[in-house]
Amino acid sequence: MNASPFKEPLDARDRPARLTVGVVGAGRVGPALAASLQLAGHRPVAVSGVSDASVRRAAALLPDVPLVPPAEVLARAELVLLTVPDDALPGLVEGLAETGAVRPGQLIVHTSGRYGTRVLDPALRAGALPLALHPAMTFTGTSVDVQRLAGCSFGVTAPDELRLAAEALVIEMGGEPEWIAEESRPLYHAALALGANHLVTLVAESMDLLRTAGVAAPDRMLGPLLGAALDNALRSGDGALTGPVARGDAGTVAAHIGELRRHAPQTVAGYLAMARATADRALAHGLLKPELAEDLLGVLADGAAGTTGSTGPGETR
Repeated sequence: MNASPFKEPLDARDRPARLTVGVVGAGRVGPALAASLQLAGHRPVAVSGVSDASVRRAAALLPDVPLVPPAEVLARAELVLLTVPDDALPGLVEGLAETGAVRPGQLIVHTSGRYGTRVLDPALRAGALPLALHPAMTFTGTSVDVQRLAGCSFGVTAPDELRLAAEALVIEMGGEPEWIAEESRPLYHAALALGANHLVTLVAESMDLLRTAGVAAPDRMLGPLLGAALDNALRSGDGALTGPVARGDAGTVAAHIGELRRHAPQTVAGYLAMARATADRALAHGLLKPELAEDLLGVLADGAAGTTGSTGPGETR
C-alpha cells in the first residue's frame, strides 16, 4: 500500500480541501463519523433522520446542523455519508440517482460492510465519486463512538483513482484503512459479524446463566476472564483454546448439555454448534487428542439428538 501523505499531523496549509459533509441516515454510525470529520476541519451542513432516536443522536453529536430530507442533504454537501441499513442501501442509491439528487464530482460514501462500490453504480453514472468506508467498530450512538474511532480499522473499497482520497478520509477520522476487494466484501463482513455480533450474544447468554446459577455480579466475574480470553485469542489464535472441549472432557460436556436443557433449553443448539466447531479446531491443531475425541463427538451427537445425559466417557448413555 502506498504511504499516505496524511499520516503525520497536518499544518492547515497542507491539509486536503475542507469539505461540506452531509449524512443520510442518522443511525448510530453517521453522526459519529460526521463529528470525527468535523474535528478534522470538515463542515457538517445537513443530516437526515426519521425516528425520534435519530433526531436525538443528530442533535447530540451534530448540534446546530439542520435536519432535512435526503435530497436536500445531497444538495448541500460535497461529501455525503450514506449510513443506512444494508438492505436499504441499493434502493436509496437508485432513488437518489433517479431523482437527480446526485451531482457530478460529489463524493458519495457508504458505510456498509456488505457492499463495495458496485452498489453505488447509479451514483457513479450520475458523475459521483464512490467510496465504501466501513468502520470495524460497534457503535453506541453517543459521543464515546468518536473516541473509539482512534485506531479503528476501516474496510475500504475504492476505485484506484480514489484510493488516496479514501485513505485520507479514514486517517482524518482517526482510523486505519484496510483494503478489501469488491468480491471479498460479503466474506469480510461475515467474519466481523461472526466475531463481534455473536460475541455479544454469547456474553449475554453467559451472564443470564450465571444469574440463574446465583452469581450476583456476572459482569464482574466475566470481565477479567473474557478480557484474558480475547487477548490470548488475538495473540495466539487456536493455541489459546482451553476448557473441557479442547481437553476432551466428554463427561463435563455431557453435564453441561444436561444442565442447559433443564435451565435454558434455548441455549443448547448454540452450545452444541460452538462445541463442535471448537472440537474441530482443537483436533486440527493437535490440542484435542484423537483418542479422547471419539467420546466427546459422541456426546455432541447425542446432544444434537436430544439424548445426552450426565455420563462420563466409557459409561452407558
